[in-house]
Formats: sequence, C-alpha cells, structure tokens
Amino acid sequence: SLVATILCFSGVALFCGCGHVALTGTLTMLENHFSRITSDHATLTLVIQILQYIIYGIASFFFVYAIVLLAEGFYTTSAIKKELQSDFKTTVCGRCITAFFMFLTYILALAFLGIFGFTAIPVFLFFNMWNTCAAMRSPTANITSPESICVDVRQYGIIPWNATPGKACGSTLGDICNTSEFYLSYHLYIVAFAGAGATVIALIHYLMILGANWAYLKGAVTTHEYQDIKTKDDQDLEAEARSKEGQNSSSYS
Repeated sequence: SLVATILCFSGVALFCGCGHVALTGTLTMLENHFSRITSDHATLTLVIQILQYIIYGIASFFFVYAIVLLAEGFYTTSAIKKELQSDFKTTVCGRCITAFFMFLTYILALAFLGIFGFTAIPVFLFFNMWNTCAAMRSPTANITSPESICVDVRQYGIIPWNATPGKACGSTLGDICNTSEFYLSYHLYIVAFAGAGATVIALIHYLMILGANWAYLKGAVTTHEYQDIKTKDDQDLEAEARSKEGQNSSSYS
C-alpha cells in the first residue's frame, strides 16, 4: 500500500502539474503563431480552462483517495492478524467496504487508462512538429524549397478552418520550434504522459492489494468458522466422554 501510494502521488503530481503548465504554453503558442484573432480560438480557450479545472479536481481527489486506500490497507492487515491470532472477528460491513474500494479503484483505473490514451494525442502532435523542424534543419535532407514545408494545426480540429494564419511554413515554422513555449510544452506533455502511466500502474497495484485483502478477510472468516465448529465438536465429544465415564462408574458401584 505504501509503495502504491508513493507511486500514485508521484504520477498524479507529474500529470497534473506538467499538464496544467503545458496547456497554458500550448494556448500561448497558438495565440502568437496560429490564431491571432481571439474569437477564432475562443472555444479552445474555454476547453483548456475546463481541462485545467478538471486537473485541479483530479489532484485533490487522488490526494485524499490515496490516503484513504493506504489507511484501509493498514487497518485491513491489522484486522486479519487479530482475527487469526485471537477471537477478534471481522464484520460483513468491513468486507463490504473493501469490496467497494476494489470496485471504485477498478473504475478509476479504467478512467485513468482513458486519460493516459488521451494524453498521448498532444505528444503525437508536438512530435510531428518536432520531426518536421528537425527534417528542415538536417543537412542530409536536401530540401530545395523549405517554404513548402508546413504544419497546419487546423487539420487537427484544434482551431477552425477560418483561423488566421492557421499554419506555419518554412522559416516561420523553424522559429516556432525554437520558442520556449514549444520546447517546454512538448517535454511537459511527455512527462505528463509518463505521470498518467505511473498513476495507472499505481491503481493496478491498489487493485491487487485490495483483492488480496478481500481474499484474506474471506479466508480468515472461513478459518475462524472452522475453528469454532471444531472447538464445539471437541467440547461435545468431551461432554459425551464424561457422560459415559459417569455411567460406567455408576454401574460398577
């Protein structure tokens, strides 16, 4: 549980922190180079703001949820030890709580797997721009007309087709790739992508932990019930033996 919590904190922090800054840098780059009229990218601005608010919510939720799962892991382990070593018994409510967390963690793992895939989209777009700029700068490319090499972000649906200028070609594209907004956003998206992957791995770890704890609780209950039945049978046998001894002694007398 502790390892999974550390991995979850690290993954969520990387995803939320880097993703938030990368979105701001992307909007700045689009405003400066691809869509200079504010009304053309008003929808994109609104979407980025919504995504940033979602990031705030994800960070807050997972901070609390990871601590809750860590506490649940410690308490469940303690309960199992007490049940196996003493007459302490876990309740049905406790087992239901573990099953509920297991179900919720499974849903969250699927959701973050979708986020992990969604985060790959900006990485792919920036990677294409990076490769295009690298090909233009390569001495072995033998490009006779660099101004014919363009990147049109309108084809990705990020901004509308009537956005001005909408695309960058040649030396202008090279200048964009050299800006701090592009360089920082590209690498932050990569780190955010890795953070989302780490969070998925942490949630899978939590699933294994919760599944094991639930199985241990169920097994401990079964063991305890078996011990209770065995103890009761032993007591019945002892009582029957004493009864027979009493009958034998009375018949001899």
